Amino acid sequence: FTMYLERAGEHDKKMTDGWKGDADGILVFTGLFSASVATFLGISLQSLQPNSQDTSTFYLANIYQVLSDSNGSHVPIFITPPSSSDPTAFSPPASAVWVNVLWFMSLVISLTCALLATLLQRWARRYLQITQPRYSLRKRQRIRAFYFEGVEKHHLPWVVEALPALLHVSLFLFFAGLVVFLFNINHTVFSIVISWVGICVGMYTYITFMPIF
Repeated sequence: FTMYLERAGEHDKKMTDGWKGDADGILVFTGLFSASVATFLGISLQSLQPNSQDTSTFYLANIYQVLSDSNGSHVPIFITPPSSSDPTAFSPPASAVWVNVLWFMSLVISLTCALLATLLQRWARRYLQITQPRYSLRKRQRIRAFYFEGVEKHHLPWVVEALPALLHVSLFLFFAGLVVFLFNINHTVFSIVISWVGICVGMYTYITFMPIF
């Protein structure tokens, strides 16, 4: 039992240290990445709402029209620009909707990864505390075997591997939203950015599947 527990303890410590290291890296990256995505969302959200200045101009023009009609005035009205329209009939462009959908999904997935990473850190600490109590060797062996079987049964190593994959999905969603956003802003910037994104996607695909071959 002593040899088994020593080797099991070394294996568990190495396993939980790996989990903690992955969780620490994910937390650092998600903190910086989420802040960047939130900054872009602060800009893109404005495209989903009618312009406040146009709304004010529309209602001021209506007030001026009502006052002019009530006084019998025939003074021409120059306050209403040709582009002024009813703000209640505002409909955001499809590109703006897609940009915000992609960026909001990216932000939500990134924050979800951060939450799961904190739970993973807590679970790793708890696992070591439970599997290394001050009991008899036989009881410690039974406790450790029970919890390690639970780790394997619930595929926790696969969950740990899935966290970086979710983070990658979040990053690609942000890139997709950025490409759509720039397409409607400036085609030169769009061409340069999409070229670099294509290179990154190609490198990512090559590095991901390289161990298979």
